[in-house]
Amino acid sequence: MPHIIRIDWPHFGLPDTPPPLRLAECRGRMARLRAAGAARGFAALVVYGDREHFANLHWLTGFDPRFEEAVLVVTPDSALLIAGNECLPYTAFSPLVQGGDIDTAHCASLSLMSQPRGTARLADILGAALPGGLDQPGAKIGVIGWKWFGADEVADPATALDVPAFLADPLRALCPRVENATDLMMHPGHGLRARVDAAEIARLEFANAMAANAMRRMAFAFRDGMTDFAAYEAAHVGGLPLGCHSTFAVGDQHGLAGPIGRHLTRGQPVSFNICHWGANICRSGWLAQGPGDLPAAAQDYLKRFAGPYVQAMSLWCSMMRPGVSGGDVHRAIFAALPADPFNLFLNPGHLIGMDEWLSSPIYAGSVEPLASGMAMQMDVIPSHPVYASTRMEDGYVIADAALQGDLARDFPEVLARCQARARFMREVIGLQVPDELLPLADTCGLVAPWLLDPAQVIAI
Repeated sequence: MPHIIRIDWPHFGLPDTPPPLRLAECRGRMARLRAAGAARGFAALVVYGDREHFANLHWLTGFDPRFEEAVLVVTPDSALLIAGNECLPYTAFSPLVQGGDIDTAHCASLSLMSQPRGTARLADILGAALPGGLDQPGAKIGVIGWKWFGADEVADPATALDVPAFLADPLRALCPRVENATDLMMHPGHGLRARVDAAEIARLEFANAMAANAMRRMAFAFRDGMTDFAAYEAAHVGGLPLGCHSTFAVGDQHGLAGPIGRHLTRGQPVSFNICHWGANICRSGWLAQGPGDLPAAAQDYLKRFAGPYVQAMSLWCSMMRPGVSGGDVHRAIFAALPADPFNLFLNPGHLIGMDEWLSSPIYAGSVEPLASGMAMQMDVIPSHPVYASTRMEDGYVIADAALQGDLARDFPEVLARCQARARFMREVIGLQVPDELLPLADTCGLVAPWLLDPAQVIAI
């Protein structure tokens, strides 16, 4: 049965710095993209990026647009990165630009309003970069944005683009058949970004360590009466770019809210997160030292809500193995956490990358198998008008013996920390963690229901 134990939150050591993205990695990724595009019959691929929707572009090139939009044109034998006024010099961060694999072009229309213009039009740059013969029967261009669509959403999913009209319109003028190719990058089954290698695991672990340590500092700083600004400041959030807005919701605030100057008050629910590229650490509980601080109707929170949730997350962990169907995970978690009282709505787990939500193999009716190399976010969000919520949201990687062998060869200290976290989850918290599941954060397994005394955590 779920019960409270008092422990020091574990600390398994810190990674030094994340391994840099190297030219050989980028070249391999571009080769895989070209092969995937050729298999679909695309004469060229066009990748769009902006401040929020940057991850596909960054994964390919190591460059992410800031303030502006950017466009990458990939043909079988060339690549052109088009950037605006401020980002053009920043393209030099790309190993492919440094190595001469990618040319760059300046298009001021990608820049902010009122900045100098006068460069070539985007349509003309695209026309010069794309191969000839696009007006011939059967020719088509693939466009990679950040989402694709289903037949229940649009009339023609293949041609429904998710990029701005200023890019879509000239592409359609140049080639009558322009298709959405975002799935080549993001689909949970065949997307190029849906599997990570040893170097990516090391980068993910660094991001999770940075976010988890900030979360620890924040949780142990909570005091009755402090402001949400002071609580967030106590996290000392590190320098990695944020993967989504930081949330901090007190009382009846919506969970996506951030600090606004509210005071932390004993007997109120609270939820909060720290999210960097590749990591989102989130917790939810009560500003309390025990059940007696909660409203009378919620004082069975541990027995009725938070405890069963931790048991269900043990089941979730046990299913994170190669070959398990995403549909089976969905059914099992929704059965373990029924609508009364948990009210789950979103997918019980998803893939994470530099974007907080890449896609998910876990959904109703999914036949997508979980696979080695999937970076999984334990993101199962219950909600209730009386019990509020609870959360154990951290990052994991499913890794078979071969992938763990790569990790042991190239980053042995990363594998050792992940295995130590798995032992803690099994031996101290009582969770069913298979050998194939690598926990990336020291917070994995920890649910502290009484957040004015976070040394109290739930064990089963």
